[in-house]
This record gives sequence, structure tokens and C-alpha cells, in this order.
Amino acid sequence: MINNSQWITPPLEKGVEYPVFIRIFEINDKVKKATLEITSKGVYVAKLNGQRIGSFIMAPGWTSYEKRHQYQTYDVTDLIEKNNELSVMVGNGWQRGKISQPLENIPGPFAPPSIIGVLTLEYENGNTQYIKTDSEWIYAKGQIVQSDIFDGEIYDATLETVKMGNCLIYESPKDNLIAQEGEIVKEHEVFEPLKIIKTPKGETVIDFGQNLTGYPEVCLSAKKGDKVDLSFAEILDSDGNFYNANYRTAECTYTYICKDGYQTYKPNMTFYGFRYIRINSFPCEVTKENFKAIAVYSDIKQTGFVTTGNEKINKLISNIYWGQKDNFLDIPTDCPQRDERLGWTGDIQVFSKAACYNFDVEKFLSKWLSDLVADQHENGRVPDVIPKTTYRGRASTAWGDAATVVPWNVYLAYGNKSILEKCFDSMCKWISFMTNETKDEYLWTGGTHYGDWLAQDSPEGSRMGLSRADFIASAFYAYSTSIVIKTGKVIGKDVSYYEKLYENIVRKFKITYPEYVSQTECVLALRFNLTDNRKEAIDKLVELINANGGKLSTGFVGTPHIMYALSENGYTDIAYNLLLNEENPSWLYSVNMGATTIWEHWDGINEKGELWSDDMNSYNHYAYGSVIDWIYSIAGGIRTDEEYPGYEKIIIAPNPSEKLGFLETKFISRKGKIISRWEYVDGAVKYTITTPADTTIIIDGKEHKVTKGKYVFYN
Repeated sequence: MINNSQWITPPLEKGVEYPVFIRIFEINDKVKKATLEITSKGVYVAKLNGQRIGSFIMAPGWTSYEKRHQYQTYDVTDLIEKNNELSVMVGNGWQRGKISQPLENIPGPFAPPSIIGVLTLEYENGNTQYIKTDSEWIYAKGQIVQSDIFDGEIYDATLETVKMGNCLIYESPKDNLIAQEGEIVKEHEVFEPLKIIKTPKGETVIDFGQNLTGYPEVCLSAKKGDKVDLSFAEILDSDGNFYNANYRTAECTYTYICKDGYQTYKPNMTFYGFRYIRINSFPCEVTKENFKAIAVYSDIKQTGFVTTGNEKINKLISNIYWGQKDNFLDIPTDCPQRDERLGWTGDIQVFSKAACYNFDVEKFLSKWLSDLVADQHENGRVPDVIPKTTYRGRASTAWGDAATVVPWNVYLAYGNKSILEKCFDSMCKWISFMTNETKDEYLWTGGTHYGDWLAQDSPEGSRMGLSRADFIASAFYAYSTSIVIKTGKVIGKDVSYYEKLYENIVRKFKITYPEYVSQTECVLALRFNLTDNRKEAIDKLVELINANGGKLSTGFVGTPHIMYALSENGYTDIAYNLLLNEENPSWLYSVNMGATTIWEHWDGINEKGELWSDDMNSYNHYAYGSVIDWIYSIAGGIRTDEEYPGYEKIIIAPNPSEKLGFLETKFISRKGKIISRWEYVDGAVKYTITTPADTTIIIDGKEHKVTKGKYVFYN
């Protein structure tokens, strides 16, 4: 029904940037059911008779709006009264805010703030009434003074809602409207202040103890005109002072102008990434009771649980979970705090397997992949960020490969081949892009790439790592082609062309790259089966690790694969050493430095307390948290059989280590809960396995075919 309504907007000359749209109506008969369908250009908060409709924060979410604009459907039967006021407040959000502003040399204004919707009233007498958005709606100026994702919110509670006049019809396409596809964004955990700090500079700072995405809620008694003004930070500097220079140009304003009396406020249409808040202005004594922090992220259900005998590893696991929650806010973002917060393809490419273990993300990632398909260029180029913005990306290897890797990992985790059917043409177009953009046939050479981004072996002044860009690109060319072959076979497509192409890529790769100059090059050659001499490659990898003091030096590209490369080639002990290493670079280094999420840089803060930089130094990136999928699938041994995806048949092949003490991994699959636990008891390893389906349990190389049940083994 929403398509039969019209987009409406305030008159442009009135300059109402953050309007409230209002429709007043009277009900004379008994309503059996009332349903509201609605969406906006910008983000909205809808209310009926003063009560908020639904729990979706930042509705309607972020999609490729020109092609796919979500609308939401709400049951509002319980909110209907005899005399009714339906109001919809609209802020900038993703579609109209700074996050999507055109670059200086790309002209074109934003769409005005606008809504489209219909309220359907079904009466007990059998009649149906439709209240559609049209010129009978009025627009008003409300309490929002500023609303932006980067710059935050200014809310003046002293202002009255001033009705200005009738709305105009806004001519805008409606054939791009789609029903809600992704998970809604909701409020989740609530944090009380851990402590109130007086910094060396004399500033008052509240520490919530957890780096999170969301917003603070303030509760206070105040006088009309009093002001609450807060700033946000992820860390304190080495002197213990408030630090947020790494937010760059994101102003992250939180300003609330108070009314008289006791009041509570939390932002309406923005979010912040923070652990600390600085009190710039507060009208009364600051106490813990005045503040709480509310975590906001997509409504994804946790499905993976890991507990070990090492408390620092347990903290790392917690940090990984939080990194995913904080960055799964309607789309998989790179970070939640600075002037970025974009759907970087490289980050989710490396993390998608881990994401599917940690939480049920089938619906979440399926929606995002639909935007990838929509935003992919006709020549197959995949923008570096999805949904596409005016950001000028590079179509980089390992970033664009999200087009193949992410749908394949989602399929393996959940067993639903519709994701492959939806994405197959996109996968093929990506292969075509690489095939046509190269300087050398059967390799991908000459492109402009990010390399092994932020690797510790980067030459001075570079962020791309020591690994050769053409090497990485050609390796992923082979890898993505192999995924297209497997995908085509699953959904019944002729992949003979890709099989021949893959043979030629692998042959040419082996000839062109017989030697490896970095840990990541060794890792990719091993993981993607691009070497005829696996012993030489694994020996070289071990040599490079030892030469680096027993530490990894990989970046975004190599890190997700290094643990597998070691384990699959007889060096699980070295993989455990990397996991448990506490020196920089390592996963536990940031834990020892007090991290509560995963850092963008291995050395975001060095041993002297110095910060890596101001310009690109997030303390809430999830990419390096990809190590958790090795913990689930190799250390715990829980993995699906590619021939029977979605854990229709299960493989459990744990790899214990006394260095970790014990390990219990739980995963709630589509078939039920899988538990793999190992522990050392009286000199032997005790394995306790619970499985909901036919399973192959592999203990020290010996296979046990079992059915649903609980099993105990000793070795």
C-alpha cells in the first residue's frame, strides 16, 4: 500500500532542516487492526499519540537508496485512540548527512527531508480506511537543532513544536521501495559508570569501562535553559587526559538544553563510539546516577561462545564479540566513532567467517550483499565501501573479493543456497573485472591496491606491508575464481570457463611467484593452494616468524589466514604460540594495554604509551578479531562439511594445547547446539563432544562416525 502514497516534504524556502510531519485524525468506529508502513529520506522517529512506534533506532537503515530503499511496517493497534496525532520526526542520517555528502567536484544537492507512508485502519465493521502521506499533512519545527551521524545532536527541550503549514508533494521514485530486509537496530546492554575521573588537566571524565557504540542517557533535575554538553573518546592519553583527536572531523556533538524539573534525555537519530565522556557543561553536581551508556547495534543473536583456561584469551574473546556488535549497526562498518563509519568491503571479507560463528548474521549479511550487488559497476568493479558513497575507492584486491568470499561463507554457515543464487552473477562480474583490468593475462597486475594493509612489515612511510601487491591480487584472483566454481556447481551453473581460467591462473602464478618475501605471501600460497612445494612454503613461513621474534607481521590480508596456514601444515604449536604471544604485534598486546575491543593497528598505543597517529587510529575495528574463527574451527574443531553446508553434517576435530589449559566452544547451528570441550585430566586429554546431527569426530587422527548425542573420549 505504501506505493499508493506520495512523498511529502516541507516547502524548501521555509528552511526547516529537521521537520516534524504531523497528521491529526479522529476515529469513530472500533478498530480491529492498525498498521503503519513508513520510511523517510533521512532517519526518522515516528510517534502515535506521543508514544514511540517500534524499537528501530536509526530507521529506515542504510541501503543503496536509489535502488533499494527500505520501509518498515508496524502494528500500532494498541496506540490508537479516538482523537489521534501521528508525528514523524526526521533527521539527516546516512542519506542526507555529512557521511554521504558529495565531494567538492561532484555536484548535486541532497533530497529534502521527506517521508512516505500509509496508516491502514481495519475496522470491526469490515471497513478499511487508509491515511496516506499527502498535502493534508502539516509540517512543524520541533526541538531538534542539529542531527547528524558525524556531528551528533543538539536538542532544545525549551522549544515548543511549532506547526508551520501544509506539506508539499515531493516527486521522487517509489519503485525502489522494499520491505524491511535486514535486522532492525535496537538498544541492547546498558552500562553504569565505572568511575568518575578528574584528569590531570582538571576535566571531569566518566569511564563506562567498555568501548561501545550507542549513546549516553542523562537524568537530572535542572532549570529551563540549563545546558548539558558532552564529548566522547575511546581512550585516555598516556598522561591520563581525555583524548579524541582520532575522531578527526567528526564533531560528535551531544548538547541538551534543559526544561524545568526532572528530565531524561538520550539522542534520537545519531550514535557515538566511546568508552569515556567528558563533561563540558552540566548544571549540577556530576554523580554516577546521572548517567548510563546504552549500546546500540543490529538485533543479531549470539550463537558462538568460547571459554578457555587463559583469562587474557577470554578477554580477547570478549573484545572480539564487542568489536562485532559495535560495528554491526545495520551494515558492517569499519569503525563507529570517527568521520568514516563506512561499510568497508575488506573488513567484512576477512571477518565474515568469524561473524557467522559469533552471531546469527544470515539476514544481516544477506541485506548488505544485496546492496553490494546493487552498487557493483557494470564492468564488475566493486566499490570499496558498500553502500556506495562518494568516497573514491580503488577496487582493491581482498576488498572487492567480498563479492565472492562473503556469500560463500554465509552459505557454508547456514546452508541456504539462495544467497549464492542472488550473488552468482555479481561474483562472475568481479572475476571479469579482474580478468579485464590486468596487464598480464591470468594474473592481476598493475592495479591500485591496499596491499597487506597495516602489516607490521611495512617499509618506512607505507601502510601496505612488504607483500607485493600484484602477488596478493593474483592470489585472490585464483581464490575468488575457485569460489565461483564451487558456487556454480551448487546452484547448477556451467562453470567450465571458470575451471579452465582457474587452471591457467594457478599455472601462471606458480611460474611467476616461485619465492615468497613475507609472511603473508607464504600464507596465501599455502591457503589458496598456489604452491607445488608446500614444505618449502611452510618452512619459509616458520623461518620468517622466528626471525621476527616468534611474532606475526601480517596485516589485514594475511592475518585471517596465518593460523590456518600453520595448523594445516603441521605447526599448530606455533599457531598457539602466536595466539598466546603478549608482545607487540599480537592479539594479547592490546589486551594487556587495556583494550575492550579490537584495535585497527597492532600498535595503536605503543609500549611507551605513544599513539600510532591521530589521522587513522581506531580502537574499535573488528578485522583482526578474525582469529576467533580459527579458535572455533581448529582449536575447538567445530566446522561444517562443504558437501553438507549449514552443519547438516558436522566435523569436529579439536586440537588441544596445554598452553591454553582447557577450551570449550559452543555454537548454535541451524541443526542445534554443538559443544566441543577439551581439558587435561590426569595426564590425558578428555574430550566432551555434544552434537545435534550426524558428525565425524576426529581425535588425534582417528575418525569416529556418530549420530546425535553426547560423547566422551580420552587420549
